Amino acid sequence: MAKYLLLKHYRRSGPEWLPGTDVPMDQWTPAEVDAHIGFMRDLADELRESGEFVDAQALSPEGTFVRYDGEGRAPVTDGPFPETKDLIAGWMVIDVDSLDRAHQTAAKLSSAPGQGGRPIHEWIEVRPFLGEPPTVTE
Repeated sequence: MAKYLLLKHYRRSGPEWLPGTDVPMDQWTPAEVDAHIGFMRDLADELRESGEFVDAQALSPEGTFVRYDGEGRAPVTDGPFPETKDLIAGWMVIDVDSLDRAHQTAAKLSSAPGQGGRPIHEWIEVRPFLGEPPTVTE
């Protein structure tokens, strides 16, 4: 089994968006949002039953960048970097037998309903977890 991170994005990025599927969630009706969230919960339950679910979280749009900048100084900024609060809407972590299964799961996640109940065809980023860190030899 291998763990994969399935990233859901706020911004419409990726090769191409299908017309009508790029309406932001803040423009959906409450019933459309409920249907979308219900789909996500049902998929998580399905993956729990198969033993493939690890975690899933939606993220709040609030956030800042912080870095170490010397003793006593921690710069905090709201830009100009592309920030994860603008990019990442949430994630799901799965533990599956193969990359192919991770892709199948991401495709199903991409079919979540959006405005008008139509699948949103969202691009889902699939990232494998790094196993052991690389060994450095000299």
